[in-house]
Amino acid sequence: MTSDESLILEFQQGSRDALELLFARYRGPLFGFFRRRIRSRERAEEMVQETFLAVIRAASRYEPRSLVRTYLYGIGLKLLAEERRREAKVEAPLESITKSISEPAINASADTILCIRQAMERLDPIDRDVLMLREYEQLSYREIAQLLRVPVNTVRSRLFRARMAMRDELQSHPKSNWDEGCARSFSLAEDAALKDSTKDSRTTSRLSTSEQGGSK
Repeated sequence: MTSDESLILEFQQGSRDALELLFARYRGPLFGFFRRRIRSRERAEEMVQETFLAVIRAASRYEPRSLVRTYLYGIGLKLLAEERRREAKVEAPLESITKSISEPAINASADTILCIRQAMERLDPIDRDVLMLREYEQLSYREIAQLLRVPVNTVRSRLFRARMAMRDELQSHPKSNWDEGCARSFSLAEDAALKDSTKDSRTTSRLSTSEQGGSK
């Protein structure tokens, strides 16, 4: 299969087919990206189109310094920022972006959606961005760092903090209202936070050992 990077370079050289294939690959993922962050399904569809219009306009300036999906989500984040500024001028500020989150799991019940939505709403906005890019868009730490223009270690610490906060929020949700999906979400958040904590401990231990060895 032709790589994303090869396709966009082919498009730079005038291949319309390459752009159409790239659009076919990313139309779904980009729609999900926008739909989870804005209220209107129709507007999310429009923003997918706007993302590729931006790709077309900037094609001659594109340089393969990062993965194409990182490039596309970077355009998406800029479009979202513009959208929120525009909305703020026209009407009352947008509700929390998590009001649009409607797909925490396949076949999720209304209780599961409410459970996760309420937990997401209470996260710090930056932590929520990191968590959504990691869990929904499945981006790597490095890609998230490039998108948000922060060090990779900052991404790791914010992701850990977001997962711990999600775990605490889900734990505070009355268990009498939990269904299987909500309980599973709590379990996943707890497992992910524990896994991150273990990794951080190992990293700290290695650094400490290295420093001791260097001081001898």
